[in-house]
Amino acid sequence: MSERFIISDTHFSHRGIVTFTTKNGKPERPWDTIEEMDEALVKNWNSVVGPKDKVYHLGDFCINRSALPICARLNGIKRLIKGNHDVLRMEEYAPYFKDVHGSYPLNEFILTHIPLHPQAVAERWKGNFHGHLHSERVMKEPDEYSFDIGGTTIIENVIDPLYLCLSAEQVNYTPISYEDAVKRWEEQQ
Repeated sequence: MSERFIISDTHFSHRGIVTFTTKNGKPERPWDTIEEMDEALVKNWNSVVGPKDKVYHLGDFCINRSALPICARLNGIKRLIKGNHDVLRMEEYAPYFKDVHGSYPLNEFILTHIPLHPQAVAERWKGNFHGHLHSERVMKEPDEYSFDIGGTTIIENVIDPLYLCLSAEQVNYTPISYEDAVKRWEEQQ
């Protein structure tokens, strides 16, 4: 029996990503070179995904066409939900991905690269599994979770429970099973 996995934002061969930092100044990725990063991502992927497993990649697979053949080294039957960096022609993705989508329904969740508008999610879906935000999360609007103490407005940062970011940074740079993603989503409710 095959399993289903999800990951986003692998950014294979993206030279700049190994220099990106989070809001608090920590490196976004733990590698010094893209070669180290690419090899670690392949190893992580193949450590959990078998040849017959299904993988939903939520966009930003690679930055340039020269990195696209890395996909052939990755186990599983892959579907690409296009991200903002997935700008190649459809026929270039065809040898590597079973199909390519703008969004993809998976049971009661909608899979996208960029988080959808909350109304679009809430009207039809239980939640939105997405990428794009890397180490960040979709937060509730500040006015929903702000209060006054002695004339000072305090704003709490509260994760919006409709959304689950599955960027590589959020899943230890390894595809996560669909069941584990649902568990994470349920834990934040």
